[in-house]
Amino acid sequence: MTRKIRIIAMLLSCLWAVTTNGQVDESHVRLTNLPHVYIDTFTGNSITSKNNYVLARMWMVDERDSVLFFDSLEIKGRGNSTWNLAKKPYKLKFHQKEKLLGKGYAKTKKWTLLANHGDKTLIRNALTSLLGEFVGLDFNPAAKFVDLTLNGNYVGNYQISDHVDVRPHRVNVMEQDYPLTETSNITGGYLLEADGFYDFTNGVTGFYTPNKNAPIRIHYPDEDEIDNSQYRYIRDAVYELENRLYDDAIFKDGTLGYRALIDSTSLANWYIATEVSGNPDGFFSTYFYKDQDDDRFFWGPLWDYDIAYGNDNRIGDTSRKMMKDVGFGASVMRTWVIRFWEDPWFAHLINRRYQEIVDAGVEAYMLEKIDSLTTLLQRSQAKNFELWGINKRALRECVLYSTYDQYVSDLRSYVSKHIPYLQTAFANLLPDEPTPPTPPGPKVPDFEADTLVYYAISNAGTGTFIDLNPEDYTICGNARDEESMSQQWRVRPLANGYMHIVNRMTGLALNDPTQGNPTATTLTGTRLNVTEPDSTDTRQQWDIVAQSDDRFNLINHFSQHGANLSGGGSANGTRIVSYISNERNSTSNNRMWRFGIADEVEDAIPSLTNDELEYALAYDPTGQRLHFGANHPEKLTFKVNVYDQGGRLVRTFRADDECSTGSLPHGIYIVAWRAEGKLRSVKFAK
Repeated sequence: MTRKIRIIAMLLSCLWAVTTNGQVDESHVRLTNLPHVYIDTFTGNSITSKNNYVLARMWMVDERDSVLFFDSLEIKGRGNSTWNLAKKPYKLKFHQKEKLLGKGYAKTKKWTLLANHGDKTLIRNALTSLLGEFVGLDFNPAAKFVDLTLNGNYVGNYQISDHVDVRPHRVNVMEQDYPLTETSNITGGYLLEADGFYDFTNGVTGFYTPNKNAPIRIHYPDEDEIDNSQYRYIRDAVYELENRLYDDAIFKDGTLGYRALIDSTSLANWYIATEVSGNPDGFFSTYFYKDQDDDRFFWGPLWDYDIAYGNDNRIGDTSRKMMKDVGFGASVMRTWVIRFWEDPWFAHLINRRYQEIVDAGVEAYMLEKIDSLTTLLQRSQAKNFELWGINKRALRECVLYSTYDQYVSDLRSYVSKHIPYLQTAFANLLPDEPTPPTPPGPKVPDFEADTLVYYAISNAGTGTFIDLNPEDYTICGNARDEESMSQQWRVRPLANGYMHIVNRMTGLALNDPTQGNPTATTLTGTRLNVTEPDSTDTRQQWDIVAQSDDRFNLINHFSQHGANLSGGGSANGTRIVSYISNERNSTSNNRMWRFGIADEVEDAIPSLTNDELEYALAYDPTGQRLHFGANHPEKLTFKVNVYDQGGRLVRTFRADDECSTGSLPHGIYIVAWRAEGKLRSVKFAK
């Protein structure tokens, strides 16, 4: 056969063969406006098990009528209660990774076909995935609607969605080595589920927590890959989280309690989405995960929402109820959520974040998505319910209607009632603000503060100085650095005899963030920090109590606690905490501090006259450069440092040179230098 004839024969065959390039296939066509999936098992037998895969072929006809063919894959059933319904959900496993839904979606072997049989709108799972996107969760399962034909029989409208696993575009945490080596990092990633179905083997693919016996399933690493060391690591990490959550002594402490082990952003977004959707199974089956070299747990993704939005007759209308009160999972994640609400910090977090979501227009967004999804499904849903019946109870529907539009109207009504209700319900859970201790009358201060100097405050025992942690502005003890303005504090007397102590570098005030109604002998160990200055805030007012000529306690007005160098540690970064105040104030070096003059206060841009040297610093915003001007430039030999607001050194230059700031992000910066024995500084905004 000549080359020309072979080419013609190949072209003719492509007109009739199903190919991966989407050629014409007259036997596989769409029945509605949606893509259509055809799956034939090799044996022609039905899929009867959710445990055992069977081999199959699959054709997918897209919106342009192009056909994608997969000559060999596997299919089995999936789900728990939904597997027992007449319209079955399925799991697909391809023999190689497939980007089944195109750009922006995962390339992987495992995919799901959701039947949505218990949801007469067919869109609750898809709507919740869109809600997850709106609130800012990192991974939200795909929602591609198709019509499905199985072994030649049309079986209805289905939703192609992700399998919840660790992959790019899914739960995108670090994938661990397999097999492990001596240098493998087993701190992450892990994918877990608080699993009310107890669908795991204790000691192998899951465990029970020590305090509440909550069932935790390990989804990643997989059962056939997880090593004993990985199992023990993630089990102990969850144990530590729950132990801190239920330890009353440290529960509400931001550093020692559970908060240090959670990502508050994902927790708030996941929890709010669970409440907005009114999903009674949201705490019964809850996914959460941990990444490598990160002590925190993250929440999500949202999954299995077909009985959400008032679609479960076991608990009836939930449009004016909270899932924390009526949802399932009392021994699973719900018990943790109830405990979270006992922390005023969590109550404020949820109220603040929910207000942001409401202000961003979540109600209008969800109503618009309901309309667009149901418009997309009009032809497909009609064909689906010709087969399955629209007024027959399939799972736990609260009400039955005779038309699709009535179910959609019911869903819209739920959203419009529930979102405003939650705003009030969340606000009602805010704790009463603690009543500050009755302040005593004005006292005569023991310490005579010079308001024209900056003080360096050192610990009587270690000699380390009160400094800032630049990552989060908490307070720690560090070795002396005379160039560091973060170790310099301005002390201002107040009319009531207390002192307001303000950091030179940041302009923020020393603060005790202890929560609740503390007393002098209530031990919390809350780490001190700095915050926006407000001299009327008793948390920022300090009594400097003399214990000798040069040793003082720092006693906070609100908490009545003293500033304490934790454990008396001399290492850089040692925490300085709010600690009990009692008779040991006069003997414990950890609680006593010395005040030494570090520099004079300079409130204006320095201009120094000495030995005919006059100079000034200037910032050129157009050219984005810092430079000094002087009558005698040859004397500008000192080094100049530029710091960002976090105290990080970002530029260094000599005073007779200039410094470009073009590549620095916008913000406030501090320029500091030492001349004539004095440390000088000035702020500028870029």
